[in-house]
Amino acid sequence: MSKIIFLIAATVLFASCTKVPITGRKQNTLVSETELVTMSATEYQKFLSTHKLSTDAKQIELVKKVGNKIATNITTFFKTYSNGKYLKNIEGYKWEFNVVDDPTVNAWCMPGGKVVVYTGLLPVTQNETALAVVMGHEIAHAVAKHGNERMSQQLKAQALGSVLSVAVSGSPQATQDIFNIAFGVSGNLSLLKYSRKHESEADKIGLVFMALAGYDPNEAVPFWERMSKMAAGVKPPQILSTHPSDATRINDLKAWMPEALKYYTPTTK
Repeated sequence: MSKIIFLIAATVLFASCTKVPITGRKQNTLVSETELVTMSATEYQKFLSTHKLSTDAKQIELVKKVGNKIATNITTFFKTYSNGKYLKNIEGYKWEFNVVDDPTVNAWCMPGGKVVVYTGLLPVTQNETALAVVMGHEIAHAVAKHGNERMSQQLKAQALGSVLSVAVSGSPQATQDIFNIAFGVSGNLSLLKYSRKHESEADKIGLVFMALAGYDPNEAVPFWERMSKMAAGVKPPQILSTHPSDATRINDLKAWMPEALKYYTPTTK
């Protein structure tokens, strides 16, 4: 009984109730963002050391250009948005953008701004603005702390066992095991299987992030239409594994577009 009381107390003590930027949704997290950023940096380097990086200079330049524009502009945005209270969401971020030579249609962003784009995605994006659609979406997952929410869910699910108490006491191996489960850091690192709620939220925030960087958010609709055609009748690309239905997504994007366009100012390339 005392163990259960300790687990409940620990959960309450370490829980953090915050709001997601842009959408204002309330979220509860149990994991220290500082620790999560540190773990992400380690796992990111492990991933890069076991996967072939692209040597295509144009691909690398494009991905870094888009990524850095988004990162720079959201940092500037958060300095004034909501009195700067969301700067903490990117505290400790050291942005890094890499291209992996892999035909998988995928991209992801770990907490801490660690981003990977797979070469298989680039023929589908077709242009710089569509690439910004995807990178804005993936960066939104990290900035909105979706990974922390998922990892917290793993902790809560095991709260009546020993994992939470071990993690709280500071066992790095137990905490890393939960991290690996939450972020899928095994096999080919398909990464976190976000819920449809998270995917829809990343769509909305991603539109704003790309708009802030000077990319026309209207490009999101034709891009996701192309992705929809790719997935027709076959196993969907990794990036679509838990997304809302195509029709729902496209309708939602159109509904959110007027809000995203408020942040859009065309820039010269």
